[in-house]
Amino acid sequence: MADVKKTVDAAAEVKATEKAAEKKVAEKKAPAAKKAAAPKKAAAKKPAAKKAAAPKKAAAPKKAAAAKKPAAKKTAASENVFVEYLGAQITSAELIARAKKASGVKAPKTVNVYVKPEENKVYFVVDNKAGSFDLV
Repeated sequence: MADVKKTVDAAAEVKATEKAAEKKVAEKKAPAAKKAAAPKKAAAKKPAAKKAAAPKKAAAPKKAAAAKKPAAKKTAASENVFVEYLGAQITSAELIARAKKASGVKAPKTVNVYVKPEENKVYFVVDNKAGSFDLV
């Protein structure tokens, strides 16, 4: 037990010594930084040319990062809607294609399709032009 207390006390003393040393170093650096700031103001024109060259170096890593982004693409989930009625099956894409064809509009802006299997009908509105066709 006595050995453990001695070890803990010794460790605490070492930490306290390290913290005191860090504070002294920080205090010494602060006045030096203030002294260094004064000469920089006098020679402000020379560093301006160097600063213009520095951004070119920063731009190169951005290009490398941009090249990595396309590799992280996620694949979209496949989504399908099927309507089954009287033993026949038709997809939503087929219904939309048939509605476009039946309307006669070549490049529609809006297509709304309504399926009523109990009537065996598909009703549609393509660019405010309404119509219908048989489901099966």
